[in-house]
Amino acid sequence: MITGKSYVKSLFFINFEVTQLNLNFIMNTIIYLVLGLIIGATGIYVYFTLGGKKKLRKFEEANAKKIAAAERKLSDAEHKASIAENKLKEKILDAKNKALDIIEEAKNEERNMRRQLEKQESRLISKEDSLDQKATEVEKLKENILKKEESLKVQEEKVEAMYKEQEEKLSEITKLSQEEAKEMLLSNVERDYKDEIVNHYKSMVKDAKEDANKEAKNIIAQAIQKISSDVTSESTQTIVDLPNDEIKGRVIGREGRNINAFEHLTGVDVIVDDTPNAIMISGFDLVRRYIAKRSLEKLVEDGRIQPARIESVVEETKAEVHQMMKEFGEKATYEMGITGLHPDLIKIIGRLRFRTSYGQNVLKHSMEVGLIAAHIAAEIGADVHTAKVAGFLHDIGKAVDHEIEGSHALIGAEILKKYGLSKEIIHAAEAHHEEVPMDTAEAMIVYAADAISASRPGARRETITTFLKRLQELEDLAKSFKGVEKCYAIQAGREVRVFVKPDAIDDLGATKLSHEIARKIETELAYPGTIKVQVIRELRAIDVAK
Repeated sequence: MITGKSYVKSLFFINFEVTQLNLNFIMNTIIYLVLGLIIGATGIYVYFTLGGKKKLRKFEEANAKKIAAAERKLSDAEHKASIAENKLKEKILDAKNKALDIIEEAKNEERNMRRQLEKQESRLISKEDSLDQKATEVEKLKENILKKEESLKVQEEKVEAMYKEQEEKLSEITKLSQEEAKEMLLSNVERDYKDEIVNHYKSMVKDAKEDANKEAKNIIAQAIQKISSDVTSESTQTIVDLPNDEIKGRVIGREGRNINAFEHLTGVDVIVDDTPNAIMISGFDLVRRYIAKRSLEKLVEDGRIQPARIESVVEETKAEVHQMMKEFGEKATYEMGITGLHPDLIKIIGRLRFRTSYGQNVLKHSMEVGLIAAHIAAEIGADVHTAKVAGFLHDIGKAVDHEIEGSHALIGAEILKKYGLSKEIIHAAEAHHEEVPMDTAEAMIVYAADAISASRPGARRETITTFLKRLQELEDLAKSFKGVEKCYAIQAGREVRVFVKPDAIDDLGATKLSHEIARKIETELAYPGTIKVQVIRELRAIDVAK
């Protein structure tokens, strides 16, 4: 497309070419005229100087030929100039036509743009009018809603007043309060429809349990089947076997210097009593106790028991145990498929190998929880990595809980924060004992996985005193309810059977009692796994034929 600027440039160059042609023509004409004058003057000069007419005639002929040739050249130049001028006029005419076309095209585009702008402007004006109209309608609607809301409030107040008035009249007529009337109504319904309520309640509970537990049991069973672990529990030994009782004297040393040095270096208490061929090591720090046990076994095997040798062996054993802790931690994280943990955190994980809880090794328990949590998370669509790492590290606080005050769950959360783990992992590990609210699905999964690992058969052991105390507390709690005649804790405390007085509690009351006992156990007792509450109501009619 030729613009106005290019059109002006083309006109300038055309005028320049015409001017140049005219100048060339004028210059040629002047040159030929000057040549003619010079030749004529020369001829006259020769004629008058030499005085020869013949020569003058020849000169004039030659001069005439030159003038004729010059005139022909001049005619040719004029003809060429005329042709050039015609071509130039044609170019100028074409340029003018093109310029007119461009101007016309530009005018057409301008007209089209104006029409489009006018259409857009009309549309915008139309939309603006529509929006104004809608805003007016919304404002009217808002006013109507506010009026209706105020009307509803008035009506609600009237209804509330009528309801209160009816309650007062009903109370005056029946001489009963609302709560008393409610209790009377429930009592009458309970009396008249007791059997149906019991059957309906049992049916609802059964259906709800079947529907709710079916999928959960399936997921948990799959998770447990996918991991392989020993059923027997592991306990760190605190007794050192001796080849004979004579070694005890050498362990004690002269005036007790050997045993004092040993206790000072290891941080444990060594108990030498009448137990044949054995020495007891006492201490709440399991790592120190293990170092003491290994050191004493080496000293007994070597036979050289003296303060200098004791110090050397204890230092050597400490280095071995710290290396063992690092290896245990690295092996556990490798088996779990967890990477990117801080080396110091891996070493703390290795300390759990020397820690037990109710006879269950904490490191193996942590690995179980991590694997179970990962499988459950995969089944229900939660974050598998978060569940696995949180389950694996949920008991990390037990490695140092004897050194720091506080629960192991909260201590573990601080350790995980220190080594830069994510907030989701820290929360899931911190909440596994419900000391903080469980806000994520992964936290609930870790809580469930911890309970599964701890409550499986053979996972944990209790002392006989603790076990009997727990059973006694369970029986006493059930006996505290009115109408209970006898109570027995069976199945190692996983079931409690409550016998009630048949004349004091009916069938519906027995159902309600089982529910109340179960809720009270949940709120007041600490126990692994679940406890089944079975309320038994038996009415025996006995007579004797004489």
